[in-house]
Amino acid sequence: MVYSCAYFKSSNDHLDIAQEQKLDYICRKLRLRTGQRLLDIGCGWGALVIHAAKHFGVLAEGITLSEPQVEWAHSRIAEAGLENKTNIELRDYRQIAAEGRERYDAIVSVGMAEHVGRERLPDYFAAAHRALKPGGVFLNQAIGEGVVPRPDNRNGSFIEQYVFPDGDIPPLPIMLRSAETVGFEIRDVENLREHYGFTLRHWLRGLEAHHAAARSVVDEKTYRVWRLYLAGSAHGFRSGHIAVYQTLFAKLDASGRTHLPLTRADWYTQNQVV
Repeated sequence: MVYSCAYFKSSNDHLDIAQEQKLDYICRKLRLRTGQRLLDIGCGWGALVIHAAKHFGVLAEGITLSEPQVEWAHSRIAEAGLENKTNIELRDYRQIAAEGRERYDAIVSVGMAEHVGRERLPDYFAAAHRALKPGGVFLNQAIGEGVVPRPDNRNGSFIEQYVFPDGDIPPLPIMLRSAETVGFEIRDVENLREHYGFTLRHWLRGLEAHHAAARSVVDEKTYRVWRLYLAGSAHGFRSGHIAVYQTLFAKLDASGRTHLPLTRADWYTQNQVV
């Protein structure tokens, strides 16, 4: 139920382990500390919110536009006994800006920007910037164009017609410029292209291994559409047509500081709160 790129320390990692490593890596990139407030924009089924609250001691909130995701996440939160530390709401990211308050020490968004559209990226980043406390950080993970030219995904392509209508994966410079325009400082950019290729191959093998189960809820055409989508996307990441970027942004305080350490060394050490 974690529908985004996993993080592999080895190509032989099991997918479940790699997804947990991704959640942990994001929390360490944000340098989360006990008692901080975290917002997850487009939180999906709540895995990151739960992981951050459980292992890093933060007060974590998530927002999504999917009622089934809210219901599922609430059940998982109750199961983990984290009702006092986490909350998932049915809310649009644009409502964050309407609140007009600097509430969060850190904000994260994984796989959300692709659904915003390049024309609305400044609004998206502005909403996050206004909600973030001075000195806070925002980690955005999103698919972007790779260095190898590929067919346009916006004008009647297979994915546009059958999988993600109105989806958009703009080049990285457009994403970065949109964030800078609203006041974010770019602190780090990491391309996890190979990791998404591994993730998709795991998903494809899982789908093929459970063909009968998939066919119990969808017709054969839908099954084949998603099988082709996963295989084609895996090829796209492997060949460099598309990439996925984790980008860390900072909101400077009044004196121009970020409150960040001088190196990335702490990203690669285990500093969870148990």
